Order: sequence, then structure tokens, then C-alpha cells
Amino acid sequence: MTLTGAVGWLASLRLTIDDWRLLKDPAYQPSCDISPVVGCGSAMASWQGNLFGFPNMLLGIGAFAVVTTLGIAAFSGARLHRALWLTLNAGAFAGVVFAHWLIWQSLYEINRLCPYCAVVWVVTIALFWYVTLHNLKHDVIPVPRGGRSALNLVLESHWMLLAGWYGVIVLLVLTRFWTYWSGLL
Repeated sequence: MTLTGAVGWLASLRLTIDDWRLLKDPAYQPSCDISPVVGCGSAMASWQGNLFGFPNMLLGIGAFAVVTTLGIAAFSGARLHRALWLTLNAGAFAGVVFAHWLIWQSLYEINRLCPYCAVVWVVTIALFWYVTLHNLKHDVIPVPRGGRSALNLVLESHWMLLAGWYGVIVLLVLTRFWTYWSGLL
């Protein structure tokens, strides 16, 4: 939690700084605008980048600060209440659903790949995955009768399943922008 929270917070902060600079100077070139396909400027300026009436990265700054704090507390030996674990899991689920919606929007509507946004996607997926596994393993989320063997299989292969999840996203990115990537070779 600490690592995903800190990395997500830093990526959100970087996006916020670039967004503020763009507001002050429309000619500003964000640090992440690298090519016609890889860049944050158009993603930040889109309606998808301000879905709730303010920049999405502000959600990240707040949420990832909470996650980092909870991670530090858990790492230092604090026993988090069951309700807190469930709330964290629900928030991580909402975050992962939102991240996947943003992945779709980036690839098929905005037609740009924002590197800092991609960092947020990666850490949000990892956060959801590992908080859910923690909650299942420690019976915060009850496992149905007979489901322990399936859970044990998932726990043993957790990293492969996560790698497969990331692999699907990488394949979507590669195929969506294949003309651009192949032109670089």
C-alpha cells in the first residue's frame, strides 16, 4: 500500500503541476508530451480528464495520500479495523473501475497515451489486487465454503495473474497504436 500510494501520489502531483502550468501559460509544453501518441496535455484538457468538474489528478492526490498513510500505519504494526479494510477495498475497486474507463477513453477516444496516467493505472490495479487478496486471505471478505482451495491457488499464482492483467493492457496499447510503434522501427 505504501509503495502504490507514494508512486500514485507522485504521478498525480506531476500531472497537477503540469495542469497548473498549462492553465497559467497555454503555450507550456508538459514534460510528458513526447510524441504525437505519447503525451498528457490533450488528456488533461479533455472532458474525461475533468470528469467530476475538476482535474482527475486531484482525486489521485487525495486518495493516494490516504493509501500511503494507511500503508505506513499497517507497516509500522497498526491493526487496521475490518471496516477500514473493507472501505479501502471498496475505494480501490472504484479506482480500478475508473482507471479502466480512463484506459478505454485514452486509447479509443482521446487517442493519446499519457505516461503519468499509465503509472496511476498500474499502481491502482496493483493496489486493488493486493488489498483484495489481503482481505480474502485474512477473512475480511468471507470466502464461501469450499472456496479456500481456489483462493489458495490464486494466492500461489497472484503475480502471474497480475502480470496477465497488465499484459492485456499492454496488448491493447500496442495494437491500438501499432502503426505509430511500427513506424519507429
